[in-house]
Amino acid sequence: MNTPPSGAPRRATISDVAREAGTGKTSISRYLNGELSVLSPQLRARIEAAIERLDYQPNQMARGLKRGRNRLIGMLVADLTNPYSVEVLQGVEAACHALGYMPLICHAANEVDMERRFLQLLTTYRVEGVIVNALGVSEETLRPVGGGGIPAVLVDRSVEGLVADMVGLDNEAAVTVATRHLVERGFDRVWFVVQPFERVSSRRLREAAFHRALTQYPQVNGRTVVVELGDADELAQTLTALDAEIDAAIANRETSGETSEDAATLPRVALFAANGPVALALARHLNQRHGADWQKRVALLSIDDPEWAELAGITTIRQPTYDIGYRAVEFLHERIDGAQASARDCLLPGELIERASTAR
Repeated sequence: MNTPPSGAPRRATISDVAREAGTGKTSISRYLNGELSVLSPQLRARIEAAIERLDYQPNQMARGLKRGRNRLIGMLVADLTNPYSVEVLQGVEAACHALGYMPLICHAANEVDMERRFLQLLTTYRVEGVIVNALGVSEETLRPVGGGGIPAVLVDRSVEGLVADMVGLDNEAAVTVATRHLVERGFDRVWFVVQPFERVSSRRLREAAFHRALTQYPQVNGRTVVVELGDADELAQTLTALDAEIDAAIANRETSGETSEDAATLPRVALFAANGPVALALARHLNQRHGADWQKRVALLSIDDPEWAELAGITTIRQPTYDIGYRAVEFLHERIDGAQASARDCLLPGELIERASTAR
């Protein structure tokens, strides 16, 4: 008979521990489950010594399934290349560690079909709950999450037809603070630049909040510019048209008759990016067209505060990304433990980080 090839040492089983301790598997299970009061001090000592000698590691997945709990939670992420998602994930991982969960991270790469497949996969794995951070993909595919009895918490967006807790930025307050900052810095043309927003609730909220904020400043020329980051040709056309408008605004400024040297050199056009990816696309384009001094022509402010924004001197609204991820897991933990309260929206404040891009 052929002998199996040698490899890693066989892991000790509960039967091995029972044999080493001179008792039955039931006593070992009770010890592992914390039922110490039913075991004598001598038996507890023998079991503890056997576990240490054999370096026994219990199969937490098997134990959890026997109790109907596996401590797995899924996290569906649309785009892990977005720094926002990575920072939220750091909070999720920290909370999972603190609360004893194991996160399964599913990266949908902004693909609707992939998102749907991952949701089905998470159900197959019998996860105890799901955190959904799926910006940029179809909302309809998210609706089945709550229907199968799996608790769900949404990050940054709400989903029509899905009653679930949501944790994210207080968009209304953040946009109001940012708009007021630009107006107070003397910008009289403020254009909100956003990806298609009809199907993404956080973008809709920010775009609507921008126009509500502008009602307080009738002297400001404000409007929305929609950019499609996933279509290079369409993006180029939009940015070219935006260039023409900025050039015209600056030309009008220079020929308006103002004689003050400060007024003549002050850039009065500001672009307000709805998120980090939009801000990066704008900054790259403006730097390519005008060089390193592009901020002398136009200001840029962004919701999201990626590392490159500090290097480029871009004013931002910093989101509490770590806290958003951590709170999402706490909400999910409460639902897994049976909390029956109405769906909650936890809106956390952003922080204005003023840098050179919006200085007077």
